[in-house]
This record gives sequence, C-alpha cells and structure tokens, in this order.
Amino acid sequence: MKHIFAVVIAVGLLSGLAAPSLAEERSPAIEEVISSQIRAFLSDDFVTAFTFASPDLQRLFRTPERFGAMVMNGYPMVWRPSKIEFMSLENINGQLVQRVLIADAQGSYFVAEYTMIKGEDGWQIRGVRIERAAEMSV
Repeated sequence: MKHIFAVVIAVGLLSGLAAPSLAEERSPAIEEVISSQIRAFLSDDFVTAFTFASPDLQRLFRTPERFGAMVMNGYPMVWRPSKIEFMSLENINGQLVQRVLIADAQGSYFVAEYTMIKGEDGWQIRGVRIERAAEMSV
C-alpha cells in the first residue's frame, strides 16, 4: 500500500514538472492591463479605463461615461479598491481568467475574476465576475 501511495505521489510530481499548470503561471501583461484600468478608475479617468475593455464591452456600453457609471454603481470595490493582489491565472473552458483579491474602502474582501481576451493591440478585459471572499483575518 505504501508503494502505491509513493508511486501516485511521484507520478503527480513528475507530471507537474513536465507540464506546469497555467494556474501557477503569471502574465505580467495581463496584470498590467488590469492594474492600469484600476489606476484609471482611481483617477475617474473613464476614457482611459474604457480602452482596456474588449470591443464587445465597448459596444455594449457605447461611451466611457456609461461604462464608468456602471463600474461606480455596480463594482465600487473595483472603482475604489484599497488593496489589490493578483492570484491565479487559469484557463477555464478555453478562456483565460485572472483572479484578483480586492479589498474595498470598508476593508471587505472580494475575488474578482477577470476574463481576458487577446486583441490586436494586446490583452483586453472581456468581463469581470465578483464574489465576496471568505472572511479574512488581517
């Protein structure tokens, strides 16, 4: 029984070395796009923030002002985060999803899942899904 367990562990470790999971990799380019958009939100520069959105999102909201109003009203933790921390980058059903831990102004934590697409000019944000993070002690 111990030998089977050891073989399972060894195979798992070797397969991890041979093909590292995308969840363990980082993309400075994707992180920079998200960080740049958040910096633009912090300055209420909705024109710049809008440039990081995918063409589909731009068509949906049509103007930077409408986009900015949606973020202010629907995603205040993204509009005015007190802290952000990049977590895992994952391939979920063929889409790259960058998970970001965000603290809002009141100190509540959220996990933002940014779905990313590669456009002609680089990475763009296709959408964001937000969930309240499990209670965290600081």
